[in-house]
Amino acid sequence: MAITLPELPYSKDALEPHISAKTLEFHHDKHHNAYVVNTNKLIEGTELANADLAEIIKATVGKSDKVGIFNNAAQVWNHTFYWNCMKKNGGGKPTGQIAERIIKDFGSYEKFVEEFKNAGATQFGSGWAWLVLQDGKLQIMKTSNADTPIAHGVVPLLTVDVWEHAYYLDYQNRRPDYLSIFVDNLVNWDFVNSCLK
Repeated sequence: MAITLPELPYSKDALEPHISAKTLEFHHDKHHNAYVVNTNKLIEGTELANADLAEIIKATVGKSDKVGIFNNAAQVWNHTFYWNCMKKNGGGKPTGQIAERIIKDFGSYEKFVEEFKNAGATQFGSGWAWLVLQDGKLQIMKTSNADTPIAHGVVPLLTVDVWEHAYYLDYQNRRPDYLSIFVDNLVNWDFVNSCLK
């Protein structure tokens, strides 16, 4: 079962002016696709050739001889999840169950935003900031490079990509501006609610 590049859940210009069609063209069509191609090459002829992404990630995490497979497969998974975390006219305060859980576990929506944006801004180098469900409680998590919550038995609910290719064409070195725009204008809270088990 080959790993495939999923279509974006919106047109390439749907997130403008916040994320440009040019950024999505490079990010999805070039970067994400390269991880798909590399994963397929690396698992070909191995015991993982017919596994799905989650199985590949869990089978290779922490194994020094399988770092290449883990990095590429996890990046395919992370990017697919990230695309779904955004939508046109998204962002702002959530509704539904996630809104209640954020108040319960962070005290306020504003406190959640502060912690989430801080995680993204302080992630040294490349990586991801996440809202996750761990031990029955919402928490903020950050991961370096390709690492992903699902490799550690943690349930991801929301992520923002802080690799430079996610924002540099539109925001240059202004990662905090990108994070603010993401929270205020892009978050797909319907998707986050759908991930909350």
